[in-house]
Amino acid sequence: MIGSSPGLMQDYPLTVDRFLEHGAKWHGAALVATAGAEADQSIGYAALRDRANRLSGALIDLGLKPGDRIATLAWNTQHHVEVWYASMGVGLVCHTLNPRLTVAHLAAMVAKADDRVLAVGAGLRDTAEALLDACPSLERLILLDGDTPEAGRPEVIDLEGLLEVGGRAVRWGQFDETALAGLCFTSGTTGAPKGVGYTHRSNYLHTLRALQADSIALTARDSVLVAVPMFHANAWGLPFAAPAVGARLVLPGRSTDGANLARLISRHEVTVAVGVATVWLGLLDHLDATGGETPSLERVIIGGSSCPDSLLQRMEQRLGATVQTSWGMTELSPLGAISPRSDKPGAARGSGRPPLGLDLLLTDADGAPLPDQRNTVGRLKVKGQSVVNAYFGAGASAVDEDGWFDTGDLAQLDDDGNLTLAGRSKDLIKSGGEWINPVEIEEIVGALPAVGLVAVIGRADPKWGERPLMVIEPAYGQQIEDENLRAALKGQVADWWIPERIVRVEAMPLAATGKINKALLRATYGDA
Repeated sequence: MIGSSPGLMQDYPLTVDRFLEHGAKWHGAALVATAGAEADQSIGYAALRDRANRLSGALIDLGLKPGDRIATLAWNTQHHVEVWYASMGVGLVCHTLNPRLTVAHLAAMVAKADDRVLAVGAGLRDTAEALLDACPSLERLILLDGDTPEAGRPEVIDLEGLLEVGGRAVRWGQFDETALAGLCFTSGTTGAPKGVGYTHRSNYLHTLRALQADSIALTARDSVLVAVPMFHANAWGLPFAAPAVGARLVLPGRSTDGANLARLISRHEVTVAVGVATVWLGLLDHLDATGGETPSLERVIIGGSSCPDSLLQRMEQRLGATVQTSWGMTELSPLGAISPRSDKPGAARGSGRPPLGLDLLLTDADGAPLPDQRNTVGRLKVKGQSVVNAYFGAGASAVDEDGWFDTGDLAQLDDDGNLTLAGRSKDLIKSGGEWINPVEIEEIVGALPAVGLVAVIGRADPKWGERPLMVIEPAYGQQIEDENLRAALKGQVADWWIPERIVRVEAMPLAATGKINKALLRATYGDA
């Protein structure tokens, strides 16, 4: 009898390969365009799907099996998208690495992930070969974006050569939707990198969340410029969302300068552009200098850090587009809240509201829910089907007994549920949408004999949101030049972590506990 059946719906695993399969079947001619030095490279979803599928076969023939990790150190290009789908389509785990980090940081992540293969984009070969030498788990380098291998290194092969020699069609899927699809580390923002493992199910449901009408809301008529890096929290899910609806995908390669972005917007009639605020500041400056226009552009979606109202107004006036502000985290896949696309230019919006599939909770310092969840500041916790439950390899849960994940942010919600961040409970610095860990800087500088005490705080910056500022109390009778302080950091942390401004004080302010009073330092030096 029909009524005795345990379920009346088909078992349809929610795996991310279905996005490109759908795009290839129903929007096969819709283009994925990659910026090039002389000419842009374009390919339809149908052809891209065939190449990615054949690449899956080549990866299997390298000895990779479901669950193995393949790392990528690459830019936003067609080849990078192909590696994403080729690996995820057969149950491999795609581990995206941030090229802005040092070799030491990257090597720690590769070792923790136990990556077996590294796919490397143009201009990053030296870093990749240093990782190959430093990481015993790495067996192969795959060169992307037209780079070709040198003689004498059989473990290095280019993607086109790999397709030519070993490319073969295989069947995608055939694994559980709860299997890992992707891995992204949080860049060591708490002293050691934490891995966030995205499952196929979580990525699939995150894509549906992003496609909601008051969210990123892409359609087949859109042309989407992805200026947020593919190594940054799933590129906000756009390589999944675009083929899911047949939107054209525009990839800037390794260059997100204003001139390149303006050219891509014009050439590919971009309707939606996505990235952190500093990227769009470069675009605005270029347009002002050249008198250029962006008539096709309808929406700009920004995130990464809070954006000054003056920049929002300048963007909307100069670009003639509506700006959607958003908030998210690596641990959220990453979309947490976004202002509705229906908002009129100039509307006050904070970071927007959470789409269906994510819930927010404000608590006190002890974790108890605030009795009034509106118009009061509390610790921000989240829960949802695309929120981390445990960090990769950590074993222990990352959520409380009720399933809430503590973001470490302070926030408030207005009467309409719009989220506004009110600072962070931790001392991390967010610069240009990327995190800087002041503890690492302090440990290096604090080891210098001429330094008595050191503190690094975030200082408001009109371009980057925040930049690190170093406060030094010299050791008794000692002097040390700024150049020597920065030289100690060179090569130990990423160059963009190094503070431009250094302040010296006779006595470091201390709290009652004896710890450095960073709250007082921020109040004194934190404003631009």
